[in-house]
Amino acid sequence: MKDCITEEHLYLAFSHQYRDSIFPLHTSISLFLLSYCDCKLFKIFLVPTGEDVDDQCVTKNLPGDLEVHLISRCQLPEVVQSCSLPAIVVKDGKFCRAGLSVVLRHIIQKTYEADPSKKDVLELLGFKKTCLKACAEVSQWTRLCEISIPLAVERFLTASPEHCQAIPADILQFERKLGEPVRVHNDDKIRRQKLQQQKAGAKAAMPVIAEESTKELKAGEVHEHPPPSLELSVAFSKLLVQEASDAVNREASHIRRTKTSDLPLLDHIFAEGLYFTVADIVLLPCIHQFLASSKKQGRNLVNLPLISTWYRRVQEVPGVKKAAGKCNMELLQLPELMPAPEEQAQDFSSVPDELEEENEGSHFIGGPRPTMTKLMENGIEAKFSPHPCPSWTLDWTSLPSAVSPGEGKMSRDRALRKQQQLNNLVAVVTKLAKPGDVIVDFCSGGGHVGIVLAHMMPSCQVVLIENKELSLIRAKDRSDELGLNNVWFIQANLDYFNGTFNIGVALHACGVATDMVIEHCIRARAAFVISPCCYGFIQNTVKFKYPRSHQFKEILSYKEHMILCRFADQTAVQLPPERRLIGKQCMGLVDLDRAWAAEEQNYSVQVISMEPESCSPKNNMFVGTPT
Repeated sequence: MKDCITEEHLYLAFSHQYRDSIFPLHTSISLFLLSYCDCKLFKIFLVPTGEDVDDQCVTKNLPGDLEVHLISRCQLPEVVQSCSLPAIVVKDGKFCRAGLSVVLRHIIQKTYEADPSKKDVLELLGFKKTCLKACAEVSQWTRLCEISIPLAVERFLTASPEHCQAIPADILQFERKLGEPVRVHNDDKIRRQKLQQQKAGAKAAMPVIAEESTKELKAGEVHEHPPPSLELSVAFSKLLVQEASDAVNREASHIRRTKTSDLPLLDHIFAEGLYFTVADIVLLPCIHQFLASSKKQGRNLVNLPLISTWYRRVQEVPGVKKAAGKCNMELLQLPELMPAPEEQAQDFSSVPDELEEENEGSHFIGGPRPTMTKLMENGIEAKFSPHPCPSWTLDWTSLPSAVSPGEGKMSRDRALRKQQQLNNLVAVVTKLAKPGDVIVDFCSGGGHVGIVLAHMMPSCQVVLIENKELSLIRAKDRSDELGLNNVWFIQANLDYFNGTFNIGVALHACGVATDMVIEHCIRARAAFVISPCCYGFIQNTVKFKYPRSHQFKEILSYKEHMILCRFADQTAVQLPPERRLIGKQCMGLVDLDRAWAAEEQNYSVQVISMEPESCSPKNNMFVGTPT
């Protein structure tokens, strides 16, 4: 194990205990992962959400080998007080990771860094280490695992018996997910093996991979059933033999000639597909509580055969039962369920999937002119306010090199354009800011905006929020080089930041992220200076529906609004001038809709073009102030 690891503090919320779990479920999930990884790198604090919490009550169901401390909310480091728990903070209190997925991924990475022999732990991050990396605001799968299912189970457990008769829709959605075909890296090879197995017949010998993995399983955990499916063999061989794919027999020539479209699809083994990942770690404590409660109520689980199979299979993963034992989690032994197909289909037909229905028409044919004409006939055209300080510029030559975006891996031309973009945002922010203000740089990336603001305004506290860890680490390194003491760094999805602030900024917030930043600022009654980007990625989400403003909703359908968004991305310099002009008009219309929506919340909003406009194809900028 490596030495000299910086001490980090892990803060977990505590509301109450129910059966063998600590609530909120995010806390039970975090403790379960620590036990599974056998990780003792973090100093752990439980933060009671209520008053008069008894120490013995809190520690009763904690893993016995973990030392846990109680701390009140007011004793938390300031940066943590601005975030939802769970959260991890480096000892100096400036760098915080918040939100379940970010915290779990960090625990996994730190466990592996401390002990590189724990390759099975690193495998929890999945292919290319992307499992639950996409933020819940844009990824339906991350949202289901991280937010929807934990909340659904918590509501189910606290509801009165007469109100919890129906299986929660989010649980049914997971059941349906487990029934979908699996797509994995290099699945062509595995699908050919499956075809060969099918053609060989039920009595044919399993591939070598199955023999190797079956030998490794404990005798008590191997079920006396027909030979396991190829998917099951592949999944467990990865857990137990590591280099599973090399052991697969070479397929016959007629199998190699089979078209990919004619190959059999792969079945789910674990939550994300064939392999055990952190998604299974997240879901196990939640599904366990739901199943335990359902069993106690005498509920028939015939409509959840895939979840029941998944729950039994996860228990076979080496280390899971041991971790459950440490957490006092008494895993259930469920029977195999084989429902009638029509019964299963009837149950799933009730699962709402509004987003898929709404976004079915996201591939549109036709240009924007009919939509623009329709708006024009109703007196709506793109309009831009005059720039408040068009010639204002920072003296970049006099600033320390670590302040300049040119310090990153940028060409000279790109660094110049980035400086011009920053001139626009910084000029407006310096007009709005007062000493003592808190300025939040949302979607901060490497900190180009936030670090300039922190350097230029030492009397203000600047908070950088970014989901990508490496970008935020680069920003922290630049801040340390400058010796800045007025900067916090938060690696989190936007929804996990709940602090108060005075001004929100964002340079090229992608797609829906612009609307999320505006929403955060409105909720805090903060001013905002935002430059949008990636209009083509805008679409209806759980939180946002388009168009945004009442005026646009009365005239345009969702599909018509999406046409504007798609063409708003047509502003690249290599496009013909006429096409770029239409793209700029579409940008203006999409942003006018956003501005009017903010004005409905008692804001004064201007849409401005950056100066010079050549600084970026996405050169619009909002300036909003509460009225």
